[in-house]
Amino acid sequence: MKAAVFDQFRSPLTVRDLPDPEPHPDAVIIDVRACGICRSDWHGWMGHDSDVQLPHVPGHELAGIVVAAGASVRRTRVGQRVTAPFCCGCDHCDQCTSGNQHICDEYTQPGFTQWGAFAERVEIRYADVNVVELPEQLDFVTAASLGCRFATSFRGVVTQGRVSGGDWLAVHGCGGVGLSAVMIAHAMGANVIAVDINEKRLRLAKESGAVELVNATTMDVVTTIRERTGGGAHVSLDALGSHETSRNSVGCLRKRGRHVQIGLLLGSHSDPPIPMSQVIAGELELYGSHGLQAHEYPRLFRMIQSRQVDPRRLITDTVTLEEAAELLPKLDEFPGDGVTVIDEF
Repeated sequence: MKAAVFDQFRSPLTVRDLPDPEPHPDAVIIDVRACGICRSDWHGWMGHDSDVQLPHVPGHELAGIVVAAGASVRRTRVGQRVTAPFCCGCDHCDQCTSGNQHICDEYTQPGFTQWGAFAERVEIRYADVNVVELPEQLDFVTAASLGCRFATSFRGVVTQGRVSGGDWLAVHGCGGVGLSAVMIAHAMGANVIAVDINEKRLRLAKESGAVELVNATTMDVVTTIRERTGGGAHVSLDALGSHETSRNSVGCLRKRGRHVQIGLLLGSHSDPPIPMSQVIAGELELYGSHGLQAHEYPRLFRMIQSRQVDPRRLITDTVTLEEAAELLPKLDEFPGDGVTVIDEF
């Protein structure tokens, strides 16, 4: 198969021929038809994730067709159009048996614990609990764009944030995760405040449903949000992952508000200062949000099929595998607007 691989952290990716994967008894092989390019892939390339072992093929936002299945696979068949969560469960640990496969104690993660989907084919372990059949109406590029961004935002807004109609939700960072959160929260009837340093992204946030925009380069984020919401946001979501955005997300909450951390805090940003005195005094709630279980995808699909949300609006570019290999190392410098998806291998 053809795949984009790097042999050293922070070194160029090269597209080369590699052996096709063979399925474990519990696994399937997917012929990859589309794969998103995510900032998490860039973190893996940088060496920020201890799961990544060299040489390595990135890519965890995938969609395609099952072309082979292991002997013990029962619920997934060859020929199915499928996707999978970026974090896959083992089906036997305490987290999995309680329905929380996305935080499995023995997780597998394409593009991190194993070679990923910047390739013509990829293996998904424990297929019966991780592979998700796609609705016929959902094309591969849109399905891949859900990846870890739209799906993670769905859980962050709906389950962890418990957003409801009329709530004020602040979204800090309007890349793929943030714009997904804006769109989902707007569909649920929330009043969304979008925060970013880029005017183009703020315009995209407004088009996605934000009712207030805050440019963090010209405004005091916490003061502005408190003023515009009449006391602070009910829910605030850090969709970027930095000392500043996590601190602002907690700081802009009203009493008994909920902070949801989606953006990864890695490298020099791994230990942000949190205003714990405010957390105590205001009885604030702090949540992490890490992906979405396979069994929860139908809820997300129903929202898409009913046209409450349209993730296709967030897809700004489609590229070839060769173009993706050149783009990934530049992702921190030129992160782009919305979602970029590989659709040609």
